[in-house]
Order: sequence, then structure tokens, then C-alpha cells
Amino acid sequence: MQIVLGVAGGIAAYKACALLRLFMAGGHDVRVVPTEAALKFVGEATWSALSGHTVSAQVWDDVHEVPHVRIGQQADLVVVAPSTADVLAKATHGLADDLLTNVLLTARCPVLLAPAMHTEMWTHPATVANVSTLRARGITVLDPAVGRLTGADSGPGRLPEPEDIHAAAMTLVNTLEPSAAGEPDMRGMRVVVTAGGTREPLDPVRFIGNRSSGKQGYALASVAAKRGAQVLLIAANTSLETPPGVTVARVETTLDLEDAVHAAAATSGCDAVVMAAAVADYRPAHVATSKMKKDPATDDGMSIELVRNPDILAALVQRRGGAATPMLIGFAAETGDEDGDVLTHARVKLARKGCDLLVANDVSKGATFGADESTIHILAAGSDAVRTVGPVSKQQTATAVWDSVLDRL
Repeated sequence: MQIVLGVAGGIAAYKACALLRLFMAGGHDVRVVPTEAALKFVGEATWSALSGHTVSAQVWDDVHEVPHVRIGQQADLVVVAPSTADVLAKATHGLADDLLTNVLLTARCPVLLAPAMHTEMWTHPATVANVSTLRARGITVLDPAVGRLTGADSGPGRLPEPEDIHAAAMTLVNTLEPSAAGEPDMRGMRVVVTAGGTREPLDPVRFIGNRSSGKQGYALASVAAKRGAQVLLIAANTSLETPPGVTVARVETTLDLEDAVHAAAATSGCDAVVMAAAVADYRPAHVATSKMKKDPATDDGMSIELVRNPDILAALVQRRGGAATPMLIGFAAETGDEDGDVLTHARVKLARKGCDLLVANDVSKGATFGADESTIHILAAGSDAVRTVGPVSKQQTATAVWDSVLDRL
């Protein structure tokens, strides 16, 4: 695969060296196109030595080869890491004053931009609008990581680690791979994905909840949309950004989620429902209308009466009856105990729920929740086979889940 690695002028440019090595280790031919500013951080000799190609930031070098057009035309993938606020703005408005921005205008392949800048620049309304515009055009713009920036500053704006950018790039190429008919392989499908964790209120300020970040559900929705599906994402209590091309319905409690899922699943043409949300098994029997007060003099504790929440997935199976669709996919966050390991409990749950596929992951000691990588085990009804994937990014586990859905369909 012909990959163009664009490098903009930021301190994180040094990380692009590791990203270049990852691409080359996969057998890809990589052409590095830095900006003039990027060359102040990492020199031309470094890029040439690592990539095996001559490197230039100018459109005037090797003019007879028309590099400002040819490089973009011949690329199978363009990745810009880091992408500064300046490059994002130029890409949004079609400016082309150097080789990299010309490549972005001429490329007709998947494009992935990995931003890196100070928090104030990332959250500025101009950058927010530029990112929204680029995503609406089908360009993949990653969210920056949160952490230490230049100097003593810290916050969102840090370049994601090279391994994460590489995983996202490979997922992008794989999920946009056309089918034999020349179409993305999920085009025409309508799917529902749940994400996040439900919250059951005790009073106006307190609730019973769980640790779910919603990242896996959002990755499932994002990958499905990139593969051509029409996606409804039912999100419970997350602060994640809506993936491009995805419709979001927001809910809070399990009963809210139940109503939304059943309504969506009953819609004509729904092909699959993926229950990736972490649903509370119980809710308080009584919800106080005002904040519950404590009396330090007499209050030694509190007893809360709980009632069981409905099993949304099992109800979907029952309502579907003998119909083939929608396909129903459950998620199980499991821990091993004295009665069995994660897979043992997952097989029991698959049989009890009656769904078509069950995706199990081990959350012992808080693993998986909020992490950017996970390991999953995909079990199918009527089969003893288990497909294990990971540890890999949430995007890659999402790809594996949809591959399994398509195989079964």
C-alpha cells in the first residue's frame, strides 16, 4: 500500500518517526511529506533515512514529476500526524501553499488527521468548526489525547500514541474496503448500537451507576457508519463526540434505554441491534423528590430497596420470535470467580439470553473500562467456536464484531 505520511510543525513531530516505522513494518511504501515548520523539529535527513525516499516540503523540487499532483493521486492512504491547527484550517478551506496541502487537495483515498496542539487551540470555535467540516466531508479526524503538553500545560491536545494512530489508520483502510460489488460491505444495512452506562437515580443529585465509558459502543457505531450502514446510536450518559454519519439518541436510565431500543428495533428494515451499553441490573424502588439529608447525630447508615430492571436483550429475543432479523448481539462484561472463568460465564449468558452473538470481555480489577484497548471473545449461538481478538484498539474490536455479524448474516 502506498501511504503518504504528512508531518506538520509541532513538537509532537518526533512521534511520527515511530509511526513511520510501524507503517513500514507492515510492508507499506511510505512517502513522508513534512511542512517547512516540521523540518525545524525533525530534519530531512531523518525522514529520508527512515523512509528510503527523498523528502521535500516544496512543490518546486522535482517539478518534472509534478509531485504536488502525483503524490496525492497515487496514495492509497494519507495520514497527517501531527495535524496542527494551521493544517486543519488550510485543509478545511482548500488552501495549498506547500506540498502537503497540495497532497490533501489531490488525494482521493482515505485521509486521517491526528491533531496535536494546545488545549486553547483545540477548543477554539474556529478549530471546532474546521474539524466538524472536515468530518462532514468524510475525512477522519481523531480526537487528541489528554495529557502533558509543551511545558507545564496539560489537557486535551496531546498527539495520540503512534500505536493508536497506526491502529486507527489500518482500521480506516479495512473498513472502507469495498465489497466485490464495489460497495462498502454494510451499505443498505440499518443497525442500532447502545453505548455507555445507565444511571438509576436515588434523589435529584445521587444515582447508582457503573464505570462504562461508552468507547466501545461509539467505536461500533463509527465503524458501521464507515462501512456504509445507517446507524442509530442510543447513548447512555457519555460525553464522547458523535461519530460522523451517526444519529444519536440520548438516554439516562435503563427504562429510558428500554423504550428507545424497542422502538428502534421495531422499525421496519432494522438488521441488527448491538447491546454494548452497560445496563444496571437494579434500580431503587423509591426515588426521593429532594436531596436525602443525613443527620450526623442519629444516622448510622442507609438501606436502599432495589428492584430488578427489565432484561432488554432477552425481551428483544422474545419479541423477535422466530424471525431472522434483527440480529441480536449482546455484550457481557465478565469476571472469573470460583464458579468458572470469563468464557464459562459468557456461554451461560449466551444460552440464557438467546441472542445470536455474545461479545465477552474480562473486566477483572477494572480492566477495559475507559481503556483504549481491549480483548474480546465472540461467541455464536449453536457453535462451540470462540473468536478472540486483542488486545487491540476499540476500533479493531468493533471491526471484528461487525465481521462476525456479516458472516452470520
